[in-house]
Amino acid sequence: MSKKFLTDVIQQSADLTGVAAGRLAADIIAAIKEQIVENGRFSLPDFGSFTVRETPKRTALNPRTGEKVAVKAGATVKFKAAPSLKVAAFAGAKKAKRKAARTKAE
Repeated sequence: MSKKFLTDVIQQSADLTGVAAGRLAADIIAAIKEQIVENGRFSLPDFGSFTVRETPKRTALNPRTGEKVAVKAGATVKFKAAPSLKVAAFAGAKKAKRKAARTKAE
């Protein structure tokens, strides 16, 4: 999903101008970031949850030279889909697969 897609959906459903819908989309994204920074977690019912996961300090290999490189500790955001999203995604994948098979047979 892109910010433009989100702006278009807001603009169509709320009957707002493009500028106002873009501002609202940016505010929604900023609020999600703020919640993740404050609580380390953000959850949307029937969609899923984002959680902050710390990554430990480690040693990696440079694939080009093969030498060992130290990688600093950090953090990443992990997404876990809600069960209803998984069901919808599976149904969509099955539908796309059937459509592709039908198109190939023709």
